[in-house]
Amino acid sequence: MSAQRILVVDDEDNARRAIATILGEEGYEVAEASHGEEALTRLADFSPAVVLTDVRMPKMDGLTFLKKARELGSDASFIMMTAFASVEAAVEAMRAGAENYLTKPLDANAVLVVLGKALEKRALKREAESLREQVRERTRFHNIIGESPQLQAVYDMVKKAAATRATVLILGESGTGKELIAQAIHQESQRRDKPFVKVHCAALSESLLESELFGHEKGAFTGALARKEGRFELADGGTLFLDEIGEISPSVQVKLLRVLQQREFERVGGTQTLKVDVRIVAATHRDLLAEVKAGRFREDLYYRLNVVAVTLPPLRERKSDIPALVNHFLEKYSDAYGKDVRGLAPGTLQALLSYGWPGNIRELENAIERAVVLATGSELTTDDLPPVLRGPRPAGVSVSSLIPGATLAQIEREAILQTMEMVKGSTTRTAEILGISVRKVQYRLKEYRPDKSGTAQSDTIDEGDDLEAEPPSE
Repeated sequence: MSAQRILVVDDEDNARRAIATILGEEGYEVAEASHGEEALTRLADFSPAVVLTDVRMPKMDGLTFLKKARELGSDASFIMMTAFASVEAAVEAMRAGAENYLTKPLDANAVLVVLGKALEKRALKREAESLREQVRERTRFHNIIGESPQLQAVYDMVKKAAATRATVLILGESGTGKELIAQAIHQESQRRDKPFVKVHCAALSESLLESELFGHEKGAFTGALARKEGRFELADGGTLFLDEIGEISPSVQVKLLRVLQQREFERVGGTQTLKVDVRIVAATHRDLLAEVKAGRFREDLYYRLNVVAVTLPPLRERKSDIPALVNHFLEKYSDAYGKDVRGLAPGTLQALLSYGWPGNIRELENAIERAVVLATGSELTTDDLPPVLRGPRPAGVSVSSLIPGATLAQIEREAILQTMEMVKGSTTRTAEILGISVRKVQYRLKEYRPDKSGTAQSDTIDEGDDLEAEPPSE
């Protein structure tokens, strides 16, 4: 392993050389500079792991040197050296990103200890980043995040389909990431170096969609001032992604079927037959087979598109992927908005896992972006989440309205009943949220059932009862 590189910066020649000698004898690779300007040039050609720099120097002082080094993108650890009278300047440098500081006259042992700690911290930081990158790589497939069994099955299908030129139909609810799957198919295929062209079919009228797909000749319609190449021509040799294919009109369906069957078409208003080599990937959130039965989608086109079908599972069916997705969106929007939000406060992940996510990944991303914008600390709390994720507010008495003045039994009763309503009657989820056993929840519910007189069997807990204790066996 190569020696760690240390840059020593000090305008006092004797002091600088003494430090360099000590570090050299300890096996470090050392470079020297007499002031900040010279040190900046050494950063690029020497790439030190640690910089030992004096604070007070001519031409450029240590603090200015540190700031300029950071502006240039240096990730070296800085240790400031200063006389006792300028410790405040060293502290200011630490606020600007310095690792530590040493007071002069320097003690050789102290230098080695501080330097060793800086290098150890640097190594741990790089190891942590490496581990995070490994986790990111393990949970990603062409920017698709997740490693649930359902998603792994999708990855396998993508790899198999991508190796061929077969048309692929991607099915799934809105917000599940169908476009990312289409891009993954293209990137996994031999066409990866050719164009990936996409068309959002639902966003265009029938006439505009026809022109977008097949192009048009000059004068083909009002406003056609010049010939325009369509998306099929632009995608020649590559992949054409037709998003929301279930929205196209019957007349466009006919023309699209011809391209799939014969690989040829004419521009709108043109007579020249054009041939292209394009791989078609289509996507829809609709049940196309039901559309066929209803007469809204051509059966022959459906079977041409449905050579290989890839169905994306909704987020509610792969909730084990939510933590990785949340971490990704946290990092993305923390950087985008210049905020230092890097984790979740206790209870926040549970709230995210408890929700059904009808809008799928798109809804999750929007929720995390909103939470990052509203967050005031380094961790997201449930208060930062959209109201719908905090659970419904049951009608009637609330727990907060009972305090003060209620008995512990009444508070416990409302906590259990309101939580049960929030999780739609699941005793397991209620127990998890409240931090008690399922058996205790079941026992209390049995107590709360009305007897023949219409009153609850029990509404009290004897003094001294432990709310966290297991209920007695029956």
